[in-house]
Amino acid sequence: MKFLMISSFLPSVLNFRGKLLEAIHQQGYEIHIIAPEVALFKAEQQKLEGLGYYIHEVPMQRTGTNPIADLKTLWAMYNIIKKIKPDYVLSYTIKPVIYGTLAAWLAKVPYRFALITGLGYAFQNVEHGSKRSFFQKIVHGLYQQALSHSNKVFFQNPDDLKLFQDLKLLQLNLPTVVVNGSGVNVTDFNVLPFPVNAQNNPKLSFLLIARLLGDKGVREYAEAAKLIKQQHSEVEFNLVGWIDENPAAIQQSELDTWVTDARLKYWGKLSDVRPAIAESSVYVLPSYREGTPRTVLEAMAMGRAIITTDAPGCRETVIQGENGFLVEVKSVTSLVDAMQEFINKPELIEQMGQRSREIALNKYDVHQVNRHMMQEMGLI
Repeated sequence: MKFLMISSFLPSVLNFRGKLLEAIHQQGYEIHIIAPEVALFKAEQQKLEGLGYYIHEVPMQRTGTNPIADLKTLWAMYNIIKKIKPDYVLSYTIKPVIYGTLAAWLAKVPYRFALITGLGYAFQNVEHGSKRSFFQKIVHGLYQQALSHSNKVFFQNPDDLKLFQDLKLLQLNLPTVVVNGSGVNVTDFNVLPFPVNAQNNPKLSFLLIARLLGDKGVREYAEAAKLIKQQHSEVEFNLVGWIDENPAAIQQSELDTWVTDARLKYWGKLSDVRPAIAESSVYVLPSYREGTPRTVLEAMAMGRAIITTDAPGCRETVIQGENGFLVEVKSVTSLVDAMQEFINKPELIEQMGQRSREIALNKYDVHQVNRHMMQEMGLI
């Protein structure tokens, strides 16, 4: 039996779906992966192939909207799938879900699954009643067509499922399942001591890990850092991430300003985020919308309190006042107020961090999440 995963970014297969593929492989399935630009990620390719998986490259523009290029992607996927003859296909992120699902249907793959991991700019503002752009209507129409040919669709939070239903992107008889994100390996991300100050007490050090996009709340985080440090210069702010090729990406000049005025420490892009989490005491993600944010789960597993937005995907990770605080989307004032809580009551750092770890163990353990998905796909 053969299992095929279709991705738009090879490193994410290892980082976000590695444990799922490992569990499927252990059930005796032959694993195949389709992704673009494989040559750019030699280390990931070698690691995946070292595990006995087969990698297939397709042309794919991750963020482009060229219909000719997208048709080439569909055709390339179809030809590879016809050659592989998989029994199961799981696609995730926008282009693999659309073109991968259609290609798998055309190639007559028996079991076709889609995983909606986050909605991005193609769904920006649509739930607030604003008029959909021509681009959004096209993308939503493609989603509707592709998902009508899937056997089941997985969502990572109930808000995304509801939005797809409200937009009539899902047929009424199409089975859907909400899973607890991608899960987190609670063994790899274990609790580590907090950084301490000169008095040997937990030091207040905030951290944000994200692609440096406006809709990740990066600008709100930087502005909150500026305001807090005006009153509390000892408080630290850390930023991990990179400027992505995305319409919502921040400008390099903005990042340079934040670093130059010493409001935050910029770590750059990290292949292993654990050292940065270990150097922090509170994790912050002021995102406008997520599937389920993996970085929040990793910080929770390492026993860190959380500040995140009362937004789809984010709100599921925080029990207000127990393991952190939910703040308003796009509100610097709300973000500063939540940060101020930890300044006023430093004992919350340890109390909420301990609760975060408990929630990670009980709700987001990657093995539990993967077992749920495998059962729903009929793999076990």
